[in-house]
Amino acid sequence: MIESKQNKTNNLIKILFILTSILFAMPSILYFIQKKTTLQFGPYFQFLYDAPISRATQTLLYLFLLAILAILYFTIVKRRTDIFKNTKKMFVFIAIISIVFIAVLPFTCSDVFYYLGIGRLDSTYHQNPYYTTIKEFVEQGDNSQYLQKDTVLAQGYNNDWADSTVVYGPIWTIICKMVAGISFGNLDFALLVFKLINVLVHLGNAYLIYKISHKKVFTLLYGLNPFILMEGIACVHNDMFVALFMLAGLYFLTNKKNLVVTIIFLAMATAIKYFAIILLPFVIIYYFREEKPAKRFLRCIQYGGLFVMALVIPYLLYVRDGQVLSGLFIQQEKLAKSFYIILTEYFKEPTVSVSTVNHVLLGAFTIIYFFTCVVLLNKKQIRLREEMKKANYFIMAFLFLLITNFQIWYIIWLFPLLMWQRAENIKWIPQIGLMSEFANGIFLTYGEGWQNGTPFTFILIVGSLSIWIVNQKMKQNKYRKKKRE
Repeated sequence: MIESKQNKTNNLIKILFILTSILFAMPSILYFIQKKTTLQFGPYFQFLYDAPISRATQTLLYLFLLAILAILYFTIVKRRTDIFKNTKKMFVFIAIISIVFIAVLPFTCSDVFYYLGIGRLDSTYHQNPYYTTIKEFVEQGDNSQYLQKDTVLAQGYNNDWADSTVVYGPIWTIICKMVAGISFGNLDFALLVFKLINVLVHLGNAYLIYKISHKKVFTLLYGLNPFILMEGIACVHNDMFVALFMLAGLYFLTNKKNLVVTIIFLAMATAIKYFAIILLPFVIIYYFREEKPAKRFLRCIQYGGLFVMALVIPYLLYVRDGQVLSGLFIQQEKLAKSFYIILTEYFKEPTVSVSTVNHVLLGAFTIIYFFTCVVLLNKKQIRLREEMKKANYFIMAFLFLLITNFQIWYIIWLFPLLMWQRAENIKWIPQIGLMSEFANGIFLTYGEGWQNGTPFTFILIVGSLSIWIVNQKMKQNKYRKKKRE
């Protein structure tokens, strides 16, 4: 009888998660039914788009549904053993939820339209997107005629990034080229294909996490996290692919003991977003942990050379000169959603210079990272868990301290190493992702203006610290309880 009630409760939790996800997707579904296309779509930064309801009310509805999803998410993670009797049922459920989020339009970020635009520029019009922007191409001669038939290019032309060359590495450009190339110039079909691919990548990431950790908890913390579903599937961010290549590399390191394939996957991740290079010395030295320091150093040079070669090869498809790298630094020159924007708000130059603070922190980061690698090189006993903790701390520092143009989807970078972290970080990383979505409510209410970056950052910092303190207190209480027993 008790077991029957538990089964009913577990089924109810799953049904509620699906229904809430569908409610989350309903504004997008209704928008598409009404408009019949995503051409001229925002991002609207409104949850209900054209509805005659105030932005504040729309945001409250969004946050309410997000809160329900978050509660159900943590409930499922906590009751995972009872809810999912086997891994097959767990993956089926993750797949169902992922498919629902395909219907959610990218109402908080329009980057996917820029991705498709540069892909179309490359695949169909044979322009090098590292040297030619979408705007430059369209405004040359009579090229504007293409906008009438090619809705993918048209939406890319209307994007905020249309006047920028590619800001990512060549692996991402190649992926965009392939997706846009099979779109036949139809924006809605292209967006659907991209979302379907991101669902497959999402499921691949969940599968790799399970194969590496052999635990449902890490798979669910990633696979059902509303933050991941929103940023990775609804908004189609390329950080999902970075996570895929990082996880694939770690899988071949831990499960297959194949360092060459690991290095190639790390190079592919770096050829999208360069932060992934942080992992390189950690995986090489760990693999050769049984050898002496001098030999480890030689191995680092040997496999570092392989990494550089694997990284350079895709660049050869686009390189003409050093300008191929210029776009990679465009984002770092911008200020958004980071503590740097608070500096500009309350500490006017020349009292405090953003560039000076950034350079000082970068210098400190480089020195600490260098000495960490030197210590690791000479360490007698090397454990993967300990080294992956350190690697993730460096990624956290890079993410929260060095990037001036912080965006919430970058938090996805912290998930590939989740299974090796301390218990409090295992909780904190998924929680901080969700906190960033709640903080994003500022932009849904007041629009995307840069001035809203300051309250967003305050909410994210205060919320993150609050979560950390609560986790620490829970840890202490748990320890005291065990001690009393």
